[in-house]
Amino acid sequence: MCKELWRSEIGLACSAEKSETSISSPGRLDTMAGKRILILCTSHDQLLGGDPTGLWAEELIAPYNLFTKAGAHVDIISVKGGRIPLDANSLAEGFVTPEVKTFLGAENLKHLVENTKPVSEYKDAAQSYDALYLPGGHGACFDIASDKTCIALVESFWAANKVVSAVCHGPCGLVEAKQPNGDPIVKDKRVCGFTNSEEEAVGKTKKVPFLLEDKLIELGGKYEKVANWEPFTIRDGQLVTGQNPGSSEKLAELVLEALGA
Repeated sequence: MCKELWRSEIGLACSAEKSETSISSPGRLDTMAGKRILILCTSHDQLLGGDPTGLWAEELIAPYNLFTKAGAHVDIISVKGGRIPLDANSLAEGFVTPEVKTFLGAENLKHLVENTKPVSEYKDAAQSYDALYLPGGHGACFDIASDKTCIALVESFWAANKVVSAVCHGPCGLVEAKQPNGDPIVKDKRVCGFTNSEEEAVGKTKKVPFLLEDKLIELGGKYEKVANWEPFTIRDGQLVTGQNPGSSEKLAELVLEALGA
């Protein structure tokens, strides 16, 4: 979790040095042994207008490390399969976290983001996984938000009373998903995600198909937020959401808490 506010008004990454989470077997807690978590990542790499985007690396790697350290089995997939496009800003010097550097520098881990299976092979995943996690990056606004297979996957986890979690732009994957009764999943649920003011701060309000804060409120979600770049997470039953990349670690902790409930 970030220990300070995010660096500058552009809000691209956490400025504080982070202690690196162990990504090897030593130090495993194994409190979640037997639990299975599926992480669904974006495959989209362009904003409206053509600027490059993708997945924000910290939002994938920080939770992955915490999940595996706790002993959970974790699989990383993407919308189309193959290499996950990583937002270059999340890898830029001065912004990239030590944890991300270590992960991408380890061949036995780097391949997890370069050789993913497509979501189409996981249509029945709710039967064998205990939680679904949607990391963000602006790419999620374009594919996870509207892809029918992704929407059906979210709905199946929800209907099975499994944990559904998302951070930053990841909650875009909730906007089209419905409960079995036809209501939006977020209706009457406490929820958070990337705020309008954060989107404005990074200059992308006109480069995404919708503003997540507005959409979640429109769908009847009990939207909550804090100041730009402050870590903020909410757990409302089986739904766990986080406001921004700096919320990634705390979100992962809440997912593990929900799995242990």
